[in-house]
Amino acid sequence: MKALLLPLILLVLGTGSGIGAGLFLAPPPVEEDTADALHDCPAPDQYAAEPIPAVVDVSEEREYAKLNNQFVIPVVDEGRVEALVVMSLSLEVTVGDRAAVFAAEPKLRDRFLQVMFDHANIGGFSGNFTTGPNMRALRNELLKAAQHVSGERITDVLLIDIVRQDN
Repeated sequence: MKALLLPLILLVLGTGSGIGAGLFLAPPPVEEDTADALHDCPAPDQYAAEPIPAVVDVSEEREYAKLNNQFVIPVVDEGRVEALVVMSLSLEVTVGDRAAVFAAEPKLRDRFLQVMFDHANIGGFSGNFTTGPNMRALRNELLKAAQHVSGERITDVLLIDIVRQDN
């Protein structure tokens, strides 16, 4: 009888502490006013400035040129580096133009860095920097810079990786 008493006490204590932890950590109940307000919120896709196409047209008339090195952009606030943003880019180019794009890579990297520094200086890499409109604005400016250097052979700029490391 004594051999069963200890496991039974541990079972009751374990169950009681599990129930207590569940009640303590449970989210607070939603009030009816809050629930009604949540139903009135627009759906997330209603915030998008441009509709996102369901199917992306990948043409055989395009090829991709991945730029060899990453871009490192400092995020400066009040004269102090607050964070570093590291990005990798690829360029969508017309078929046969990859060699010309790689030949112009130093000039492209220079222009891209200037666009990224400008983006950082206006707060583009602060807060929730990966929002759709923010990323679209950065891509558009990068594309303008790329086409300024290489003309219409560059049809799109693809952000492959983006990481922010705060200090």
